[in-house]
Amino acid sequence: MSKILLAGGAGYIGSHTAVELLNAGYEVVTADNYSNSCPEALKRVEKITGKQIKAYELDIKDIKALENVFEENDIDSVIHFAGLKAVGESVEKPVLYYRNNIDTTLSLLECMEKYKVRNIIFSSSATVYGEENPVPYTEQMKRGTCTNPYGWTKVMMEQILEDAAKAQKELSVVLLRYFNPIGAHPSGMIGEDPQGIPNNLMPFVAQVAVGRREKLTIFGKDYDTPDGTCRRDYIHVVDLAKGHVKAIEYAQKNKGTEVFNLGTGTPYSVAEIVDTFERVNEMKINHVYGERRAGDLPESYANADKALEILGWKTEKTLEDMCRDTWNWQKNNPNGYK
Repeated sequence: MSKILLAGGAGYIGSHTAVELLNAGYEVVTADNYSNSCPEALKRVEKITGKQIKAYELDIKDIKALENVFEENDIDSVIHFAGLKAVGESVEKPVLYYRNNIDTTLSLLECMEKYKVRNIIFSSSATVYGEENPVPYTEQMKRGTCTNPYGWTKVMMEQILEDAAKAQKELSVVLLRYFNPIGAHPSGMIGEDPQGIPNNLMPFVAQVAVGRREKLTIFGKDYDTPDGTCRRDYIHVVDLAKGHVKAIEYAQKNKGTEVFNLGTGTPYSVAEIVDTFERVNEMKINHVYGERRAGDLPESYANADKALEILGWKTEKTLEDMCRDTWNWQKNNPNGYK
């Protein structure tokens, strides 16, 4: 079975994807500098699957170290998760974000060309649709104007990968535009473990539930939505991970660039997430309402028909599953992997 390199493979989405790839019979090699992840996650992936991962600690930008990985392994395909992803931090440190996210992409492409690796799956984001496009987002929409450097790095990396595929006819590029991944593996052994204060809703809710944070602030309750709070397309991380297995199968048979939304197609509001978490896990989440946050769109959700039609992929897990599995992970790991 072929060998898949996960760049940034110890992270939240990378570790869950490793489980699904190993279960599907692939061999997994990871390269990660653990700046926003933890080697413990990979040990737990091995426990869940009963299979081994070959793990390298390195910075993907370091082309010499990366070449060593390609030299030592007969890599068939690359999944590129390696990137900084905090929107607020990207506004404060734009140069860091541009240097890191774009350099990792260039290093991977250069190594792939040298070692004749023809398939790359890129971890993109719904943020590339920007503010101009109406919901639900479809893949043929033009990329929009982003509100922050993090979003712009995703736009630029998509463009770089598309250009590479035009120039190298043997290359297969699959751009996966994620919506809002939440939840955790049902075993409770791996899950989301953000460094510092969480930037996203669900890990913040979970940390309030476990007593690490005093309260949740919901930003804005006067949006033009049914309950006044922002609505997002939340997808269970296990469903998302399975999308990557389908993308690998597709890339191995097709050339050129293809784009897929990975979402449920159903938006849920912030208030609905909190209510569902409370109901499913039989607890109260201390929350207050605050001012709107700059750059938040009222609604963002996918049209996911293309992934079903071409990849044969669709989500299977419910919002209840997402809330239940998040709490199962957090209560068993109150301080994450530490």
